[in-house]
Amino acid sequence: MRVDLWIPTATPFATPELLAAIGREAEERGFAELWVGEHVVLFEDYASSYPYADDGKIPAPPGTGLLEPLNSLSFLAAHTSTVRLGTAMVLLPQRNPVYTAKEVATLDWLSGGRVDLGIGVGWLEEEFRAVNVPWPQRGRRTDEYLEVLRTLWVDDTSQFEGEFYSLNPCQMFPKPVQSPVPVHIGGESDAALARVARAGHGWHTFNRAPEELAEPLARLDGLLAQEGRSRADVEVTVCPYFQPLDADIAARYAEAGADAVSALLIPIDEDSLRAQLDDLVPVQERAASL
Repeated sequence: MRVDLWIPTATPFATPELLAAIGREAEERGFAELWVGEHVVLFEDYASSYPYADDGKIPAPPGTGLLEPLNSLSFLAAHTSTVRLGTAMVLLPQRNPVYTAKEVATLDWLSGGRVDLGIGVGWLEEEFRAVNVPWPQRGRRTDEYLEVLRTLWVDDTSQFEGEFYSLNPCQMFPKPVQSPVPVHIGGESDAALARVARAGHGWHTFNRAPEELAEPLARLDGLLAQEGRSRADVEVTVCPYFQPLDADIAARYAEAGADAVSALLIPIDEDSLRAQLDDLVPVQERAASL
């Protein structure tokens, strides 16, 4: 089983110096992948419910925000050479899919084929309003945008006609090194799992304990079978988020069906970074034996 790192690239702590150190230390210590998330804007007051906290509020204090994920991964790509670079998650339906395809292809090209695009449909309706994108039907919009990404990444002449997006015949070069870039689907709903079965190279789930994996993976197996696929076609990554993680828990994740565990990393400086990575050594050692 792989051990990855999930990094909330939040200001004011996510300085260039600290991000460079994260990339350097992660690579030297043999972590497999760095994952970063996305929110363009946040709000002091909002009615939407954050799905990974009991109080429905994202744990972000006033005056902080996340760096843009693809720019952040480009910075990390320049400070690394082997660790993979992933988004968990890009909020695809509130983005322009052509620009997103171009940005991801460029990152994959410049990093030598190290990108995993994790996508989600979003939970913060107020953010959709801020970027002037409709909130309803965002799942169907996501499905169409995935088709737009794919044709731009793999076809010499790309085109698409759908309910939400039309792409006249055009050419986008350079193509990404990977053909296509692996797409990991985030989310816990039936719709998210169905999207994994239809179009995902992976499922990226948050805030689940090992014993909470069996039920959704059974549902996923059934949905994959309907698409003529199996679990062997999908990589399952679990971010425990604020739940505990140690060597024994990592082994339980593997036994439950996870292919990778993505440890939450929240350093405030290089000393705390090294201390947190030191704490993960037993997890890495156990995972390497599984």
